[in-house]
Amino acid sequence: MAVKWTGGHSSSILCLNVNTEGLVASGAERGELTLWDGGGAPAGQLQLPKADDVTSVVFSPRCPTRLYTSHGETISLLDVRSLKEPVEHFHVNEEEINCLSVNQTDNFLAAADDSGAIKVMDLENKKVSRSLRHSNICSSVVFRPQRPQSLVSCGLDMQVMLWNLQKARPLWTTNLQEYETPEDSPQSAGQFFNPPLAHSLSVASCGNIFGCGAQDGKVRIFRVTGVKFEHELEFQGHSLGVSQTLFMPEAYWLLTGGNDGKVLLWDVSSDVGKWQKSPAKSLQRRKAQAPASTRKHGKVNKVASNEHARVLPKLTIEHGEKVNWISCTEIKGSKRVLVADQSSSVSVYPLPEP
Repeated sequence: MAVKWTGGHSSSILCLNVNTEGLVASGAERGELTLWDGGGAPAGQLQLPKADDVTSVVFSPRCPTRLYTSHGETISLLDVRSLKEPVEHFHVNEEEINCLSVNQTDNFLAAADDSGAIKVMDLENKKVSRSLRHSNICSSVVFRPQRPQSLVSCGLDMQVMLWNLQKARPLWTTNLQEYETPEDSPQSAGQFFNPPLAHSLSVASCGNIFGCGAQDGKVRIFRVTGVKFEHELEFQGHSLGVSQTLFMPEAYWLLTGGNDGKVLLWDVSSDVGKWQKSPAKSLQRRKAQAPASTRKHGKVNKVASNEHARVLPKLTIEHGEKVNWISCTEIKGSKRVLVADQSSSVSVYPLPEP
């Protein structure tokens, strides 16, 4: 059973984030922002101006008291020690922001919005240094750990893109429809009605492995090799769109949340960990292991359908409500997953140890 954190909001909670000291921030509809201590008690509340929905909250990786929030087309910087008026406002996006990400060195912030734009702000000079673009709503953008100049993004154009801040064009782009195969589902005709619109991204702590959750209920794992990325594997555990993906800090444990009201925990370490150190060898090994029917002119054909059949969730949480956001924290020495849904409370579930 979930423990519920209540009393912090009156509206549906849309986003969550946890700082290095265990302080949790949640943003909700109508401009509500709340801070929670590790025990689930509200530690501060603020009503942001204009009462625009708070769509993303992210703590600075270097300075845990700095909190960036997006509400409407505005980004506000808050000081959690004194949760009053925002310290600063930035207005660089023209449409509603969906996602914020700050790089590990705390000098760049990326804001993805409904127009498909990703505005990258230089936080030292307080101005836009790059404008990147998707052709439809950009739903998620994430800086890669250990690579402060590199980020990945995805959107409702079904594109997943790898960027470097030195360039305005993506280094590498993939359309998720490329991975649709006839045997994917008996309703392949139905794929037309349920295309793999990309909703969420998370990058593992190594910086090279990332997961993407899409409208077709699938999670696809990619591995970055230099200036491109490869489709590593895919699996399905959700019957509706995957709204959230979150790699946990250790190993390759991935949490996913869906519109079907489920939260699933996956262990993909056996699938990606062994290939981390030598990508070239891993490709040769997989070619050697691939049955003749999957070999095409020396290439391994996409992902063999049996490859994702063996990836099963390690834990299934029947949350019951459409998942808006998931986050992970440690409370009294044990890992917990925090879930935001259509309600005004945060649900907290225990997680097994890796």
